[in-house]
Amino acid sequence: MDSRTIRKTFLDFFAERGHVVRPSASTIPTDPTLLMTNAGMVPFKPYFLGEEPAPFDRATSVQKCIRTIDIDIIGTTVRHMSFFEMMGNFSFGDYFKAEAMKWAHELMVEGYGLDPDRLWYTAYEEDDEAFDLWVDHVGIDPSRVQRGGRDNFWQMGVPGPCGPSAEIFYDRGPEHGEDGGPIGGGEERFVEIWNLVFMQNIQDEPYHVIGDLPTKNIDTGLGLERLAMILQGVGSGFEIDTLRPVLAVGERFSGIEYGSDPMDDVSLRILADHGRTMSILIADGVVPSNEGRGYILRRILRRAVRHAWRLGGDGLVTPGLAQTTIDLLGDWYTELNDKADLIIDVVTREEQNFRRTLASGHQLLETALDELPIDQPLSGSVAFKLHDTYGFPIELTAEIAAEKDVEVDLDKFDAEMTAQRQRARKEWKGGDAAARGEFYREVLDTTGPTEFVGYSQPVATGRILAIVRDGEMIERAEHGSAEVEVFVDRTPFYAESGGQVGDDGTLRTNTGEVSVSDTQHALQGLHGHRGIVASGEIRVGQDVDLVIDEPRRDRIRKSHTGTHVLHWSLREVLGEHANQAGSLVESGRLRFDFSHFSATSETELREIEALANSRLIDNGQVTTTVTSQEEAKKMGALAFFGDKYGETVRVVRVGDFSVEFCGGTHTSTAGEVGPLIVTSEASIGSNIRRIEALTGTAAYLHLTELRESLDSVGGMLRAPAREIPDRVRGLMNRIEILEGQIDEMRAERRGELGAELAGAAEEIGGAKLVVAYVEDMDQDQLRQLALGIRDRIGEGAVFLGASPGGKGALIGAVSKGLTSTIQAGAVVAEGARVMGGGGSRDPELAQAGGPDGSKAEAAIEAIRDEARRILSQA
Repeated sequence: MDSRTIRKTFLDFFAERGHVVRPSASTIPTDPTLLMTNAGMVPFKPYFLGEEPAPFDRATSVQKCIRTIDIDIIGTTVRHMSFFEMMGNFSFGDYFKAEAMKWAHELMVEGYGLDPDRLWYTAYEEDDEAFDLWVDHVGIDPSRVQRGGRDNFWQMGVPGPCGPSAEIFYDRGPEHGEDGGPIGGGEERFVEIWNLVFMQNIQDEPYHVIGDLPTKNIDTGLGLERLAMILQGVGSGFEIDTLRPVLAVGERFSGIEYGSDPMDDVSLRILADHGRTMSILIADGVVPSNEGRGYILRRILRRAVRHAWRLGGDGLVTPGLAQTTIDLLGDWYTELNDKADLIIDVVTREEQNFRRTLASGHQLLETALDELPIDQPLSGSVAFKLHDTYGFPIELTAEIAAEKDVEVDLDKFDAEMTAQRQRARKEWKGGDAAARGEFYREVLDTTGPTEFVGYSQPVATGRILAIVRDGEMIERAEHGSAEVEVFVDRTPFYAESGGQVGDDGTLRTNTGEVSVSDTQHALQGLHGHRGIVASGEIRVGQDVDLVIDEPRRDRIRKSHTGTHVLHWSLREVLGEHANQAGSLVESGRLRFDFSHFSATSETELREIEALANSRLIDNGQVTTTVTSQEEAKKMGALAFFGDKYGETVRVVRVGDFSVEFCGGTHTSTAGEVGPLIVTSEASIGSNIRRIEALTGTAAYLHLTELRESLDSVGGMLRAPAREIPDRVRGLMNRIEILEGQIDEMRAERRGELGAELAGAAEEIGGAKLVVAYVEDMDQDQLRQLALGIRDRIGEGAVFLGASPGGKGALIGAVSKGLTSTIQAGAVVAEGARVMGGGGSRDPELAQAGGPDGSKAEAAIEAIRDEARRILSQA
């Protein structure tokens, strides 16, 4: 049974039993506590927690999952994978243990045709109900049901839902290990294929249950790769139909056959596994970077390339790994086909870049390891140098060292990475942020969510439900007190999100007024109006008129619609990989971060700006639609990883060209944006660019300022604006000619001065000496003069000084045959000390300087005395 049939059999089985078939969610979760979607239940977590009502009672899916917490193990076993497909069925307060366990057994035996005599079952040691259900309800022989400890209690490793579980194992036979069942028997013999989680509890830390969920739920996970291994009769998951062809790419690349050497097998398995993972992540919108998900992708890519390097082979390996993954999985996960060109481009660039890194840094690491005394760890300083200079991730250094049984001094490495760790701590959501979150949940319990009415009206009447000051809920706030945060039942104030800044404005009651400077989501759906009491006092329970700063909102609207048009234009010119990676939408200006792999040329920027403005001039309608997430995707709406979307989403369409998920405020037509003027574009990180632009009146004023500057220059040149470039080019040519003439005059002057100074040379001990202070010469001119004099006097020494720009400059030139007697660098150093400076130590030609040019003449006298002394003693 091939993998496609395995998936279809599973989904059809549960669809026939009333389950809604859901497509796989992205591997980039909306859950801020997770970097990756690591289980089939992740997309449904809000339903399990009761944070959102489930739109269906039952669901089934085949979910793409990424787990990299044990990445160092991947490849060393035939069981661990960083990307895998998790088939699951879910109940949200509907059916529970009895149905889930009965159906699981039925599907295993009747649907997939597994021999029931080779199946084993487990239950949590404290869950007598599950044990009895296996025996009495499903009909399993009690001798084939075992009780397990923590392995039979499922949790995500973070605060959230959890619960006891029951499992189904398959006995692969005595040739694969010891007997004894799944608990006590050989791990390679008894393979877990299905985990049935009875999601009924909630934890605040791993295995610390603090209560029950609002409903009893079912969350099951059946690993596709493990089931395929059994159904296809192969030795491991790396030999199934969706993995073996990827592994074969590594074989062809290296010329090494899988199974011929244990260490080579590890590398080939890493290539196969990581090739699939990198392809899936890029298709879901991740780009390699040095932080977060991008860093995980980069680490996976680099680990694969390092093992390809180890195996040998010519050319690049990752494009072949990616293309084979696309061919194998693209018919089921269509985003792989849609993003095929991007995937190949990204992995090619990354491998090319990292192979250069390997070539330069690998030898340093190998040398350090070879020279290391026995039982000594690799220096953390070496590891840091590899990271800082050569781009070696510390994990890669540690892995290479471990292959030679060497540890890395991570304490020293961590000490040298303090700045990076501090940055990471700032991004960590914990500490005070967690305390504030808990506090705001109390506020939400008091007030309920805020009704936002600001899409259609700038003014609203509501009621004050809570006032917060300095982390405490208070009943009243008066003029002169510290900043307050006001919570109401309904508001026209937009709370900052999706890059758009929050509204400001005024809250008025019959006793006082609050000047609102910002509006933020204290929690999702809870609008906090932050400001000061400008007059009187306000009290909880009062009716309040809420008035936004409408002119400012209008300018923000222009910028937000302009952002959508600019995003479309970027993708049209640079390619569809130019996805949003961050944005800031403000009054009159916008900032947009996007993924791109090279600098944007001036020609491309002009095309992007022109294309955006042409669409604005077309003045298409801006419309919004509220629909299901599935329908929005069918409309072609762009969604971005990291943004959280519910089942119902808002879609903004500009004309007939731009369609995006968006909860922000927009103009009614594209033309209302006015001009959009790009002001800058630059790199802000690995493969991430930032473009900034002005919109509306701000853009017009910017153009007016440029025009006034141009007119001013035109007035000085007595030329109309269109002729200014030609006039300036003419002036530059003229300046170049005049500077050439000046250089010739200076050269002539240096020649005359050189002859004059050479003629006045002293003769001491058979050598000639010229020491002089000259006016109006910089260091380079001084050097040319000194060399000219040295050529004129023959065997001798020349020392000159000047003070260009108020700083001291010295030069010394000594004939080659005289350097055994007097050295230019040593003599010049005497003068440099007088000026508080230093210089080079070359014996033939040395220059020096100092910050105090007023002492240049005194420095020359010190040089004269030193040179005379040396020559007179020769």
